[in-house]
Amino acid sequence: MVFKTSEAKSSKNAKNDPNAKQSSSEIKESQDDNVNQLLGATIAAINVTKNLVPIDLAKGILGTVANILTIAQLVIKNKSDFQALVDKCETIREILERATKDTTDDDLPGYLRHALSQLNISVNRINSEVATKKEQGFFKRLFSVTIDRDHISGWEKDLDCVLVLFNFEAIAGIAIDVKRLTSERNANAASINVPKYLPKGPPSRPTMFYGRDDLVAELTDLVVNDEHIALIGPGGMGKSSLAKAILNEKLVREKFTDRRYFVTYDGLDPSTITFDAFMTRLAGVLGIELAGADPVGQISSFLRVASTLIVLDNAETFEEASASAALREIPPAIAEVADIPGVILILTSRSRRNAPNVEWITKNIPPLDLTSAQQAFFRIYRPASCSNAEGEIMNLLKELEFHPLSINLLANAAQQNGWSPAMLLERWKDQHSVVLNHGEGKLQNFSYTMQLSLTSPSIQKLGEDARRALVVIAFLPQGLSANLARDLLPSLTEVSAICDVLCMQSLVYRQDNFIKMLAPIRHFVRDSWPPLDPTCLRDIRAFYYRTVGWCSTACNNYADIIISDHLNIEHVVAFDLTHIPRETYHTCGKFLGCLKLHLPRPTTLAPAIFNIVENSSTWRPKANCLWHLGRLYDMLSQLTESVQAYHTAEALYLTAGDHEHVASCVSTRADIYRCQGRYIQSQQVLEDLQCSDSWKFFRELMKAKAWFFLDHARMYTFTASADELFVKFSEDHYWGLTVNIWHWRVKLYYGGDIVQVKMHLENIFLQCQQIGNVGNRCRDALEGLAEVAFCKGRLSDSMDILHKIIEIHEGQDLQTVFWFTVRKAVVASRQGNYDLARELIHTASELSEVFVLRSARTFLRSSYGLGCIELAAGEYDRAESHFTATIEGCDIQGNLRTKSSSIRGLGEVAFARGNFAIAAQRFAETRSLCNEMGVPPRHLYSCAPFTALPTRFEGWALFLEGRSPFANIM
Repeated sequence: MVFKTSEAKSSKNAKNDPNAKQSSSEIKESQDDNVNQLLGATIAAINVTKNLVPIDLAKGILGTVANILTIAQLVIKNKSDFQALVDKCETIREILERATKDTTDDDLPGYLRHALSQLNISVNRINSEVATKKEQGFFKRLFSVTIDRDHISGWEKDLDCVLVLFNFEAIAGIAIDVKRLTSERNANAASINVPKYLPKGPPSRPTMFYGRDDLVAELTDLVVNDEHIALIGPGGMGKSSLAKAILNEKLVREKFTDRRYFVTYDGLDPSTITFDAFMTRLAGVLGIELAGADPVGQISSFLRVASTLIVLDNAETFEEASASAALREIPPAIAEVADIPGVILILTSRSRRNAPNVEWITKNIPPLDLTSAQQAFFRIYRPASCSNAEGEIMNLLKELEFHPLSINLLANAAQQNGWSPAMLLERWKDQHSVVLNHGEGKLQNFSYTMQLSLTSPSIQKLGEDARRALVVIAFLPQGLSANLARDLLPSLTEVSAICDVLCMQSLVYRQDNFIKMLAPIRHFVRDSWPPLDPTCLRDIRAFYYRTVGWCSTACNNYADIIISDHLNIEHVVAFDLTHIPRETYHTCGKFLGCLKLHLPRPTTLAPAIFNIVENSSTWRPKANCLWHLGRLYDMLSQLTESVQAYHTAEALYLTAGDHEHVASCVSTRADIYRCQGRYIQSQQVLEDLQCSDSWKFFRELMKAKAWFFLDHARMYTFTASADELFVKFSEDHYWGLTVNIWHWRVKLYYGGDIVQVKMHLENIFLQCQQIGNVGNRCRDALEGLAEVAFCKGRLSDSMDILHKIIEIHEGQDLQTVFWFTVRKAVVASRQGNYDLARELIHTASELSEVFVLRSARTFLRSSYGLGCIELAAGEYDRAESHFTATIEGCDIQGNLRTKSSSIRGLGEVAFARGNFAIAAQRFAETRSLCNEMGVPPRHLYSCAPFTALPTRFEGWALFLEGRSPFANIM
């Protein structure tokens, strides 16, 4: 059935009388007549269609539309103003006729029911308003004013807003464009395709999904609040699994119902993907068969029906499309879809080149935590027993940096091959990333996953330089310094741009100003590709070695590089010790010295140094490296390791005939023994040195140093008189003042005339000031004067002298400031000001945090000091806790001296509590340690007054004298 439009009738009249001239009123009347005829034809057509459509809701809509037009036909005076609305009603008729064909109320699709319901609401509202006007008698003047015409325009717009729901109902088999339907009454319409399939439902939540609950909750909250999300990360990080989990969250299901779609672009080739392929894949998941041109418009029309959530998975495929047309057309299409109200996009990608003009919230997907990694691993791998290997497997998971896919692949490889935990660890040790390639496809083969990233057009465009950069980053344990990249790799002129592309593809990432690489990727690069390019290695070595060579005690740019790139430099040195040792020995020793100065920490170079092959050409270079290693260990209070390094160096120097360095090694080793309280051992080592054949080769300066250290050991053992100690080399231009200071301090320790001691120390201090020496000699003299005041009970004077020492060294020598702040705390405790004493220890501890790696002795000193303070304050539980902790630290450090004082402190705690049996046990242990050290028990504190306990704690003295309550125990 065809209904002619008013335009057709007007055209016909014009052809009958082309030269006719009509007045405006005649024209208006003629137009009204034409509209009136159109109304009649349209009403008739609607009534016919109403009887044909099988859907009750559609029948009701058509009946309401017919009623609106009937009222208009009867009461509208200026009917020509109603023509556009009549056209809209004719469009409604055609849409409903096509949309409901071959359907019933029982199988009416939800989206079509929704569209019909919205249309029903709209036409009922218009009908109500028209009927109200009629009843009120306003219709005769309704269209006489402009505002009422605006009212009619409002109805037309209302219908347009609803009819857009029918713009693309391809799923229903109509593929109708409202504008095209309107024009079809005057021209031939294009054919309409019918879809051949239904939309795909969302995937289920992954069963192997651990440790992401907080992240899923965070992202779900963003999605339900209408935010677009880009999930970014390297392959195997779990981006797709995360997106699937979000799709199945309760809040997401409630908001988007069955309009949750997961569109994967996995398997498409970025180099050949086209815009049509992209749109077809999207339309296929939505259940749409595209009809004709403008696929974006068709899909957009479908998406406007209701709230929709779409996951675009493996987006790097189209983000990296090398076809220029695809790159030009796909991003705008995504932006257009993202702009549709109610449509939310989740994008998963290895690439950061996400579609512009979309307000993405980018989320970098992190690795798993340790607990989740273990859960995922043992969910797959279930050995008969792994109790003995749990710690090693945990370390293995850490080595993988908790990368989800790698954990999955490793567990599956072990389970499928029936490996025991020991076999698994052995396979990983031998093969590394090869173990992760036990199947086909990216979910079973890590190499396959890597190739997907490496074959992206962006990486391919970089050529061989991309691989060179990746090998460098994999070689350096810290990664490549972003600030130093051009200095380290001058042969890679575009290194910064290359790193930008690698970051964009998630092959590397930026952290703390370094370009880093995940462990599985690093293992893949190391295992699968040739080693570091010789040119790149030469460039890196040259820059780092030059930096080490210029580094000094000054805190300058070279020191900053040592601090920032220390692990990389260490790795290059270790590598070179194996491959080009002769060129490396000097830099190795210098680098250890740099660490000692600027970043004291344990080093991994020790095995490489000890493994240097010994021959005539390596004796001295190896000894030099060991010498620097011993100094670093000493700074870190790794005293056992330090002694070993010095002892080995000593033998090599002796073989090489370098007697001066032999003496230096022996003296330093002896002083370490002294610091540990091993005075007999220290004394023996130095006496043996004096009796050795090397002694006659030493310079006087070295002999003076050896004598000084020997007298220091003898001082504690009381095996010589005060007059015999620190007298040799008292006139030496270098050692003279130091020897004299300690000679008078020994006089104090051995009970000499305290007035004489004070006078001589003051004179020596003045001499130090006169020659401009305010370093260690001034410090030693002032410390002696502080001890004099302390022993005489002049505590305020002692406190002032200690404070003066701190002022001299403040800002220059934090370790000295620490030592003397602890001594001030001891003095404050003797004054009875326990709160101040605790505060000073706390202050000292904050200072020690600055150089915490430099010396564990700082802990021993502060912990023992707190024990003494709490004991004096009567806080016995606290004192016991601090003394116990100090003893444990002493056992680690091999420190007999502080251990003996701490055990004595525990004895005084027991004595104060009246537990004399425990007290006797502690005091017996202390006496035994005194014998081991070579210190007479009565002189345990004689040479270290600031470490002594107040005299009111008399348990130790009573025990040594065998007096009550220890009379029977002795």
